[in-house]
Amino acid sequence: MKIITKHFLLLGLILVSMSVYASDAKVRDADEAAGKWLALIDGQQYRDSWDQAASLFKQQVSADNWLQAISAARQPLGAMISRKLVSATYATSLPGAPDGEYVVLRYQTTFKHKKSAVETVTPMLDNNRWRVSGYYVR
Repeated sequence: MKIITKHFLLLGLILVSMSVYASDAKVRDADEAAGKWLALIDGQQYRDSWDQAASLFKQQVSADNWLQAISAARQPLGAMISRKLVSATYATSLPGAPDGEYVVLRYQTTFKHKKSAVETVTPMLDNNRWRVSGYYVR
């Protein structure tokens, strides 16, 4: 009986480890995609950022509305000086969004005209690629 219990415990630990590894890989891939997307924003390539966004993002905001909103949000902040990932949360369900695979990333960011800001970027798995489905800076 003890041997069987040990085997189930070992199997459980292996499955949990595999799940954590898969989640870590997804977070890493989502962070990489977010970094590329944020580089477009930092370079004021706002139309390209819309083009590279998730289909869900494009369904919710038109390109013209995105250009207006992101310009109004980012231009007063000035150039990005530094950005550090402070949290990453994998989720399959988010409020107001269809079920899927998401990673909510929070960055501590310093801009030329705002020394301490928090950027929240939410990539989602969209046609087997991580693409940004949401962005918020405060």
